[in-house]
Amino acid sequence: MTKFLKISLIVLLSILIVIASLFAAFFIVTRDAKLDESKLINPNQTILIYDENGNEVVNASLTGNRKSVSLNALPEHTVNAFIASEDRTFFTHDGLNYKRMLKALYKNVVSRSFKEGASTISQQLIKNTHLSNEKTIKRKLDEIKLTKQLEKRYTKNEILEMYLNTIYFGHNCYGLESASEFYFDKKAENLSLTESATLVGLLTSPNNYSPFKNPEKSLSRRNTVLNAMNVCGYITDSELEEAKNAPLNAAKTRDNGKNSDYIDAVFEEFEEIDLNIYELTSGCKIYTYLNQELQSFIEKLQFETDNSIVVTDKSGGVNACKSTINLTKRQPGSTVKPFAVYAPAIEEKQLSPFTKILDEKIDYNGYSPENSDKKFHGYVSVTDSIIHSYNVPAVKTLNALTLNTAEKYLTRMNIGLDDDEKNLSLALGGMKYGLGLKDITDCYSIFRDGGTYAPSRFISKIVSANGKTLYKHDRFENRVFSNGTCSLMNEILMQTAKTGTAKKLKNFNFDVAAKTGTCGNESGNTDAYAVGYTSEHSLGVWLGDKNNERLSVTGGGEACACLKQLLEELYKNGTPANLDVTTGTSTVNIDAEEYYDNNKIIVADPLCPKLNVLTVKVKCGSEPKEKSNRFSSPSIPTPTISVKNNAVNIELCHAKYYAFLIKRSKSNGFEVIYDGKWKETITDKPEEGYYTYTVTPYFLSGENKIYGQEIALPAVSLKKNNSSVQIKIPDIANDEWYNL
Repeated sequence: MTKFLKISLIVLLSILIVIASLFAAFFIVTRDAKLDESKLINPNQTILIYDENGNEVVNASLTGNRKSVSLNALPEHTVNAFIASEDRTFFTHDGLNYKRMLKALYKNVVSRSFKEGASTISQQLIKNTHLSNEKTIKRKLDEIKLTKQLEKRYTKNEILEMYLNTIYFGHNCYGLESASEFYFDKKAENLSLTESATLVGLLTSPNNYSPFKNPEKSLSRRNTVLNAMNVCGYITDSELEEAKNAPLNAAKTRDNGKNSDYIDAVFEEFEEIDLNIYELTSGCKIYTYLNQELQSFIEKLQFETDNSIVVTDKSGGVNACKSTINLTKRQPGSTVKPFAVYAPAIEEKQLSPFTKILDEKIDYNGYSPENSDKKFHGYVSVTDSIIHSYNVPAVKTLNALTLNTAEKYLTRMNIGLDDDEKNLSLALGGMKYGLGLKDITDCYSIFRDGGTYAPSRFISKIVSANGKTLYKHDRFENRVFSNGTCSLMNEILMQTAKTGTAKKLKNFNFDVAAKTGTCGNESGNTDAYAVGYTSEHSLGVWLGDKNNERLSVTGGGEACACLKQLLEELYKNGTPANLDVTTGTSTVNIDAEEYYDNNKIIVADPLCPKLNVLTVKVKCGSEPKEKSNRFSSPSIPTPTISVKNNAVNIELCHAKYYAFLIKRSKSNGFEVIYDGKWKETITDKPEEGYYTYTVTPYFLSGENKIYGQEIALPAVSLKKNNSSVQIKIPDIANDEWYNL
């Protein structure tokens, strides 16, 4: 045997040994993996939902929501949509797509992770019915073994039918038939091309691509599926274009009875939690924050418009929820001003509640906002700007704050901005996709909670049928503002509920903070908000039209009236504690005259009369730096002196709080000619001669006279011939007086 043959034989034997070892390892690792035919049909799963007191709310039996469909009854385009999107070689492979598996393996090795998958429809069926979601080599090997067994035991049509009857489409819909009835109110056998593509688009992420929650994303995902069908030759180019231009056509049809909106929201959140819903073969128990009495109350409220209501508590739980638009995001209007504009500006020490802003016509590169009353109000304080919801001061504040700084704070509240949203209209709620009512309500809770953002949740915990806790709501907190900023905003928004746009709430005998918002134009409004909070709860109300039809509703009108009803119901048996308006703040005395007359913020002189002191509250560290000394060191402009008809006239500038000491000096001494309150003109008629006069302002503090600097006036000369001369006194400090 030649050397080459020996080496070749050794290599071949080595390869065979490796292959044999791999097969042996495969069978050892997967020895417990066995195909269970009973799991391939609808399992008897039951989800029980409980309210905040542990009482059962509804039996959300998965059996009741699972309805089988026959593959032969489905339209061809429905089957093709699943094949094109999920597994294009389904009818030709033996259960595994080796090419895709090798490609995924390469990418996972390079990235040192399990990011890439290569599951066929057969593998997905096995994973959903037999395995967990864990990403391990053993689980993948078990999946391969069971998939091969599946392919040997069932035909392709049988596998596809079982897959379609077990796959999850979101909103507690298991199987194509249940999903078809929920999303389109029709049997699966009657699904159109676009409806089929919409349902297929849900599979990647039912919660993210829900046509009710994210219609824009759902539409985009649907069109991606249609493109895949076109690539596979299932639809023509003309059919593709026609389908892509069709509307979503989804309409919620599930029972709208008691607690239905809340339960829908529970299942949406359930899908966001990192649980394998296919693992819950014995069902589970979902414990929520639902207050059934309050939920029943808001469900009985009657409106002539589309509406949404959310009530959360200080623990971070949603107590009640109702919506005719599935909590779809809407333009938030003026509700964003406190948390997106003014609170960040206060936090950045750019202003305080009493800072005055000039409300005037402005133009920022063609953007010229107006106030809702079509008027400009001159200098207005930040507090007045918020309670009356003036637009111009908000835009001015955002411009000074900068969009980058505002975005920094919004990011902390889990609010992202697209590039085309980064403009000054953001100050008035101009957003591409808008915000959900719960999101807005959570942002206002930040002020109540001392500056920490914690998104509210519907589910408090999830427990398996055998009592194991699968999930527990751990309150996530992110610091957004300081305590001082929140105390100031609490006080401003409480004033808004007393005298501002939310003044319908003024008669409550406990602290309520609130803000309203309205989106629309001269033709009518599309969105009306009233958001309020106490020390115990946060509440949000939205009224409008889901199709943006113009209505007459306003935030301060119908929406605020609804908010009032909610508060009355919520606190019919007691009142909440007061809101915090002091922590992190300090009080400062400022000069009221300078503030009101000159729009200046100056710390008051310690000797300032009480009537001229304005006490204001600021965030600690934001105290004004400039201090007044106009009472402890009186100062006035130099008076003018003139001589006419042998009389000396001294004209004094107006000084509201000063008195004056005026002296006349001559070679033989001086004489006080006036000592008293301000007069416009002081007249003196001395004998002929040369005289100099001095004027000294002073402030009378009790019995003490606080003198300012003595001011020497130019010398004057009086003569008997009625000719009087005012002469210039040399400036010996700066002039060569000796040459004069």
